[in-house]
Amino acid sequence: MKFGDISIAVIVIAVVMLIIIPLSPAVLDFLLVLNIAVSITILLSSLYMKEPLEMSIFPSLLLITTLFRLALNISSTRLILGNNGNAGEVIKAFGNFVVGGNIVVGFIVFLIIILMQFIVITRGAERVSEVAARFTLDAMPGKQMAIDADLNSGLINEMQAQERRAKIQKEADFFGAMDGASKFVKGDAILSIITTIINCIGGIIIGMVAGEMELGQVVSTYILATVGDGLVNQIPALLISTASGIVVTKASSEAGMGQDLINQLFKNPLVQNMAGVTLILIGLVPGLPKVPMFLLGGLLIFLANTQKAKVTEVETYDDRAEAQAEAAEDRKPENVYNLLHVDPIELEFGYGIIPLADSSQGGDLLDRVVAIRRQCALEQGLIVPVVRLRDNILLKPNEYVIKIKGNEVARGEIMPDYLLAMTPNEMDDEIEGIDTIEPAFGIKAKWISKKMRDKAELMGLTVVDPPSVISTHLTEVVKKYGHELLGRQEVQSIIDTVKETHPSLVEEVVPKLLSVGEVQKVLQNLLKEGISIRDMVTILETLGDYAAITRDTDILTRYVRENLKRTITQKYFPEGEADVITIDPQLEQAIAESIRQTEGGTFLTLSPDIMQGILAGVQKELNRLLPMGISPIILTTPTVRLYLKKIVEQMFPDLAVLSYNEIEPYVQIKAVGVVNA
Repeated sequence: MKFGDISIAVIVIAVVMLIIIPLSPAVLDFLLVLNIAVSITILLSSLYMKEPLEMSIFPSLLLITTLFRLALNISSTRLILGNNGNAGEVIKAFGNFVVGGNIVVGFIVFLIIILMQFIVITRGAERVSEVAARFTLDAMPGKQMAIDADLNSGLINEMQAQERRAKIQKEADFFGAMDGASKFVKGDAILSIITTIINCIGGIIIGMVAGEMELGQVVSTYILATVGDGLVNQIPALLISTASGIVVTKASSEAGMGQDLINQLFKNPLVQNMAGVTLILIGLVPGLPKVPMFLLGGLLIFLANTQKAKVTEVETYDDRAEAQAEAAEDRKPENVYNLLHVDPIELEFGYGIIPLADSSQGGDLLDRVVAIRRQCALEQGLIVPVVRLRDNILLKPNEYVIKIKGNEVARGEIMPDYLLAMTPNEMDDEIEGIDTIEPAFGIKAKWISKKMRDKAELMGLTVVDPPSVISTHLTEVVKKYGHELLGRQEVQSIIDTVKETHPSLVEEVVPKLLSVGEVQKVLQNLLKEGISIRDMVTILETLGDYAAITRDTDILTRYVRENLKRTITQKYFPEGEADVITIDPQLEQAIAESIRQTEGGTFLTLSPDIMQGILAGVQKELNRLLPMGISPIILTTPTVRLYLKKIVEQMFPDLAVLSYNEIEPYVQIKAVGVVNA
């Protein structure tokens, strides 16, 4: 345990013990002086802090100092009533200072100080703490949404977002704690009033009955001690209450409170000139003292003229300094390393789309981007990097561009004041609109006015708003290029997440059997064909089973796909039925015999004529089946599947190619065509 933690525990226990253990007047003098020193230190610290969280310990400190004052109050009361009014030199000195030879006037002044502490300072600080806590808690959702918006737009990274969220949480905890801690100060003020009454009444009774003193002597002795005791305890309480009010009302600033006071109160010379002239005019009224009025008025006018000269000098200096800084910046060698950063995914748009992305104008595009990241994590197991949104004046007003690693991969154009109506079939000319092509799927569509929405939906058309068009297009792009967005760092983060629940599995596979890069290639192979990698436990278990046999990532991918057959079946055959195109056995044999194994991996040595024949055969079958409403899948043997996919994707990138081992046994397979070379 650290020394600071031990010392705090010792201090708190010692304060509690002060309530029980009787103190000598000398020890009480030392502790009272210590109480004043601590309160002054706290007040000065609150004045020079830049933001409330710099004194996050203040609520706990407020409780400890309040407990300390209560302990001293009890100890001083014990000495006043049990030691014939002698409670030490500090209390005596404070009592003589306030009373000043007149007990009645001194006692009245003391009561005013106590009431000022209770009614003005303590109650005000309590109310400020309550309001600050309420408004801070009410503002938390808005601040969290602002952080999410900055994160999605790329203005901040994940670490900065976490730091901001932690700061918001600390602010809420701080102001909530201050709201509760201020109640202790209020109770302390009430107890001081009660203690004063007890000391007065008890002192008179003890002095007259037990001490056999005269009434005047009793009043002089005990009232003097009571006033001194109350004052020496109320001054620190007053300082700390003031400090608590300053802490909760302090706004964040780079300068201290004194500098802010000078800069903000005396920044306008006109205000000081008017105040000075007003004081001089008031001083001309008969009967009012002219010397202080004229003196203060003249001082304000003098300060105003001095401040005006300084402002002019500062502005001239700022202009000169700014010019010098710009010249120095031009001569300074540029840090080109910052220019090498490439955003994984960007969405650029023209100025006409800005209202859709600006939450202050009612746009929800940022929220939709957050939903896209969540959707990709659930469906594909892919953690999509932060999508950077930025406007680009070089684009058309309603145009947008999607970039992957700095390169354009998709482009579209919307009409913000219209709705997009589309259908898988041919568009009906009965509905009026502007013909277009839906950018994500290439479907014929029309931009229609918002008042025609009900009519379009009654006709069976799918109607979406412009933000949905952009977000759907972005989702499809992310799915298509998800394998490129999956880097080694993202794979390591996924593995670390699995390690939290399956540490033995991860330790066995990575890095003992496979490196992070090899696992990355397997995951990229799966994502490239639209297979979810969310079931990382099954994937790593499969890699652990077969990595000792081969480290060829293509072969390992085949084994992983076979163990993910349930996932693949649910993706392509949700109803348990399959219309498939098979491959002629002789053609499959020819492909299998042309596979060559080398140290760098496997490759195909098939003749170009056979490849062209395969593509022509697939094209023929698709031309026959698609008009019939059949979207077939090519089914082949496990050995041939990967290489057949590489041949077919040249012309048909979205055509699924599966092996027999990747389908659950319950699926009813129906062959609707055969590919011959």
